[in-house]
Amino acid sequence: MARNKEIEINTRLGRRCIDTDKVIRFPRGLAGFEDEQSFILLQIRHEAPLLILQSVNNPQVGLLVADPYSFLQSYPVLVGDAEQKLLQIERMEDAAILVTVSIPAGEPEKAALNLTGPIVINHKVRIGLQVPQGAEGPSQINMHSLKPVEPGTEPVANSEA
Repeated sequence: MARNKEIEINTRLGRRCIDTDKVIRFPRGLAGFEDEQSFILLQIRHEAPLLILQSVNNPQVGLLVADPYSFLQSYPVLVGDAEQKLLQIERMEDAAILVTVSIPAGEPEKAALNLTGPIVINHKVRIGLQVPQGAEGPSQINMHSLKPVEPGTEPVANSEA
């Protein structure tokens, strides 16, 4: 049985050993980071719903991301035929969806899910794309106004929001 190749990289979380078989290739890069095409998902803490999408080659490029369905019951993502072909998916159910999270410096209560540019990943072939969405619906949702979604329930806004 072949052993996976591991490499050590610098990340926003410090030096990490990563399995090269888990690197996700972004042929178009990401918005603002078009030259960065190799990323890895890093877990911040086991119980936390947030991950870091970390560039393998540039330790300064690490985006905070989350599964939007942990917070939203419904978040339709439109992916065109060309993007589906590039991602090598036949159905959207075969892809994972992530959104970036922004947290203003010193204001964690203003953390927001950014909904205009979801990241779509085919984990089977390790290919990802950021797919800009239309202007319909909110572009951001404050995370502190939401309670995590329990399977089979509707999200509820916190009364404190």
